[in-house]
Amino acid sequence: MALLPVSDALGRLLNGAAPITRIETIGLHEAMGRVLAQDLKARLTHPAFDNSAMDGYAGRHDDFAVVGTELALIGESAAGRGFPGHVGPGQVVRIFTGAPVPSGADTVLIQEDAETLADGRIRTTFAPGQGRHIRPKGQDFAEGDTVLRAGDLLDAGRLTVAAGMNYPELPVLVRPKVAILATGDELLPPGSVPGPDQIIASNTYGVAAIARDNGADVIDLGIVRDDRAAIAAAVAKAQAAGADVLVTLGGASVGDHDLVQSTLVESGMKLDFWQIAMRPGKPLMVGTLAGMTVLGLPGNPVSSLVCALLFLEPLLRHLGSLPSRDRNTKAKTATALPANDKRQDYVRARLVRDEDGSLRAETFARQDSSMMQVFAQSDCLIIRPPHAPAADAGATCDIMILRQPVA
Repeated sequence: MALLPVSDALGRLLNGAAPITRIETIGLHEAMGRVLAQDLKARLTHPAFDNSAMDGYAGRHDDFAVVGTELALIGESAAGRGFPGHVGPGQVVRIFTGAPVPSGADTVLIQEDAETLADGRIRTTFAPGQGRHIRPKGQDFAEGDTVLRAGDLLDAGRLTVAAGMNYPELPVLVRPKVAILATGDELLPPGSVPGPDQIIASNTYGVAAIARDNGADVIDLGIVRDDRAAIAAAVAKAQAAGADVLVTLGGASVGDHDLVQSTLVESGMKLDFWQIAMRPGKPLMVGTLAGMTVLGLPGNPVSSLVCALLFLEPLLRHLGSLPSRDRNTKAKTATALPANDKRQDYVRARLVRDEDGSLRAETFARQDSSMMQVFAQSDCLIIRPPHAPAADAGATCDIMILRQPVA
């Protein structure tokens, strides 16, 4: 089978997965980062009344037109406790920020522009324009206005306006549900004492972190031994839990001990493709099983993480209607790079920001896909396209950001 280019593989993966349309209603405190499922119309007008934008004195513009005018102070309007009377000629009401503008008043004179007299009067020291420092009723939105739209990503500003529109709960799209299944007789959970032929299973935790970082809920199916019945039972558990995506870790190739792919096919999976023209991560599998997308990641930790970033991250953002995340930018390579072969290479590297603000990528000498420490120390992956010619130190290269450099 010919190796599939990375871009073609990603396109086929996304084209075969429909965005989630299921809706749930959640409280405002839980809605940060969620995607609004329906347009929201304001349930009230805001502000509900003309109110003062400043502390000062509410009165008639005609009385404020001449500097030095003395006016009678007849009452007070505070937030939540407005002045019940009417402001007539020659009168003002002491007013505070957010308080209702009393009947008869059309302008606010800020307190710094008034002199308080001993007999309960004030003298103006400035002539404000008509309507100055008054927030008119409905300035923000009116009842019935569509303020937020379906598909909006809820952030601090959008949650604030939703609350202001009098919504205690919001309709949002259901998060994608990802079931993660690690397979292998050699695997033990962290905290175990491995035998001579065993290793600690680590991939689940990094892949789960990537899934959660992209808006998914995670179901950890644990570690399953290399046994068809056990693998089939775990797959059935993912289906019963309503998983939108099943991620398998290891065993997706076609060796004598790689049972995941064949077991899934026997369970009804339609295999779309496997084997990608990339390094690390060649044995990646994609299929569908009764509406559930199946993504089989390689068993080597670095291969698993690189494939999760390249395929699982955009898949989840597509399913969850989240804006795409662009990790790609350019840097200069700190060392010479050899010519590449037919597979797209993702080279682990540190990033250094030079004094002029440009990025420089320093590759690690060891690039083995089992080396978790190297990946953990990497800030980026240098992307080397298939058949890329050799590049000298200082050449511009494409990179995929893992984390921003400290300095």
